[in-house]
Amino acid sequence: MTVLGLLVATAPAALADGHHGETRKVVQHHLDAFGSGDMKEMMADYSDESVIITPVGEVRGMAAIQSMFEGLFAEFAKPGASFSLQKFVVEGAVAYIVWSAESADNVYEVGTDTFVVEDGKIAVQTFAAKVVPK
Repeated sequence: MTVLGLLVATAPAALADGHHGETRKVVQHHLDAFGSGDMKEMMADYSDESVIITPVGEVRGMAAIQSMFEGLFAEFAKPGASFSLQKFVVEGAVAYIVWSAESADNVYEVGTDTFVVEDGKIAVQTFAAKVVPK
């Protein structure tokens, strides 16, 4: 099983927190699409106005976001990758996840993403992780 398959298998057990609704649906779709390696479905969760804020800068718009995810898909498609979702909390239009992962290249000791969902799309996402290169 690839790490992407592990994401899908791991996510439902972590969904006990928070409220149900559009935000949970959109973020769960995002996690499922990433987990199955389906770039087209994952990108359907963003719009041209979407922004991902990271410690190294902002990634704005569909083309830039897809480019960023292409690198992550390639990294996590390598053999031996693993992913564990520890927390998934939803409060209104905001969702927060905590996770850890390992790829052939890096150990993600802890990662967090926050999602702000507006009109069925991820309007703003933040990403931060402690990443240790192998």
